[in-house]
Amino acid sequence: MTFLNNLLELSLEAAPWLVLGLIIGGLIKALIPTELLHKHLSGNGLPSIVKAALFGAPLPLCSCGVIPAALGLRKAGASKPATVSFLVSTPETGIDSVSISFALLGPFMAIVRPIAAITSAITAGLLVGKSEDNIVSNNNVSKEPAISSVTSESTIETSCCASKKAEPVEITEQSCCSSSKADAKPVKISLLQRAWDGVVYSFVDLFDKVLFWLCIGLVFAAAVKTFVPVSFLAEWGSGLPAMLVMLVVGIPMYVCATASTPIAAGLLLAGVSPGTAMVFLMAGPATNISTLGVIGKELGRRSLIAYLSGVGVVALITGFIVDYLVVKLSIDVQGQIAHNHDMVPPVIAWAALLLLIAVVIKLKSGKLFGLTTQAS
Repeated sequence: MTFLNNLLELSLEAAPWLVLGLIIGGLIKALIPTELLHKHLSGNGLPSIVKAALFGAPLPLCSCGVIPAALGLRKAGASKPATVSFLVSTPETGIDSVSISFALLGPFMAIVRPIAAITSAITAGLLVGKSEDNIVSNNNVSKEPAISSVTSESTIETSCCASKKAEPVEITEQSCCSSSKADAKPVKISLLQRAWDGVVYSFVDLFDKVLFWLCIGLVFAAAVKTFVPVSFLAEWGSGLPAMLVMLVVGIPMYVCATASTPIAAGLLLAGVSPGTAMVFLMAGPATNISTLGVIGKELGRRSLIAYLSGVGVVALITGFIVDYLVVKLSIDVQGQIAHNHDMVPPVIAWAALLLLIAVVIKLKSGKLFGLTTQAS
């Protein structure tokens, strides 16, 4: 009975913030054009890496959902460093995860989490960019003699190709396209309809993807709160060994930023230090077996090593900084978790929880509002 009461209490705490995060996340996804992301992520330097981290941070995509989006950016011309930066920042944080972090972990952790995620993304992108620069410089050194030997042939082929492509292809394509565009008028979708489609996407596709691990996380947090004495993990819940354990456990695990939050709350309630919990919050959502496999295949082994190094090193450094700040500034993270329960009126908490339960029932029946969405 105590376990069920704790589970209900945690669910009521998380529900209104999760609903708010899903709504805001859906609006962001619907109102930010994908072409805008493609336009600014083609460079290899720091500006593109920072832009990728900032663009990805608020998007409501989990560590598996971000893979096709990142590959789409890559195919559209995004550089490897920018792609990796997007891959790290997007699943590590988001509007939904920040809101639920505020509810379950308190304001301090909710502020530190997105800052750490963006820093981790930029670091990983810079490491990938450094490895790419080394490859390019080595290739240029090895290919210099060959380039000078075929210069004359290259110029001849270029002029030949130019003469072949000059007239017929462009004329036929332009006339064909112009006639098709004249006949078919594009259908304009209103801003309100786009916003509604984004919210529906968030409650259908995104919520469906995070639902399983979100439930696992809530059950885990309730079980820890019920059965694990605070003193048990408090003795082993801080320092480098504990953080390394969290890193090893989190890297291969599939858990999104939202679903990892109640797990971290359970660890904090059990006596684990905030810094150790932060290591899990960074390593768990940013990596999993699927993500590692795709990065290794599509971006190469060097990018994979740089990616893991950036995530792991920044997670450990952030963990130590968080623990230092908590002690130095006398921040009571456990106290913040307890006080947040009173911030939302019970009526709103129950309404949000019942809404989520209704959405789950609709999802499992295969229908939601009679609408379908296209996941990007």
